[in-house]
Amino acid sequence: MLPLPPIPLHLGWRNRIRLGRDYYVRLDTNDYSVDPAVIGRLVDVTADLERVRVRANGRTVADHPRIWARATTVTDTVHVEIAAALRRQFQQPRAIAAGDDPARDLTRDLGDYDRAFGLIDSAADAADEEVS
Repeated sequence: MLPLPPIPLHLGWRNRIRLGRDYYVRLDTNDYSVDPAVIGRLVDVTADLERVRVRANGRTVADHPRIWARATTVTDTVHVEIAAALRRQFQQPRAIAAGDDPARDLTRDLGDYDRAFGLIDSAADAADEEVS
């Protein structure tokens, strides 16, 4: 009989996916909720016979018991509350800091466009400015 390998064998199911906007991962035909704070990031989904775990950057963002029924949705109430808070935060209008006037940043001298397209000679325009 041979000795066991120095690295333990991986048993179970493993996958890396990008978490969608619905903050659920699908394993077999079941959906498991994940912390919505990691939407859009790569997450590692691992499953064995008893648990389904999701990690993002080494941090556990979901841990559910594995469900063997088909087409079941497993939702953690904490994940729903976080999603609602993030949704409210997104819908709030953002305040503009004092001194940050977006209209001021968007205004430009129209003569700049005329010079850029060659409609006005920049040397002749500079001479006109000196006369006035």
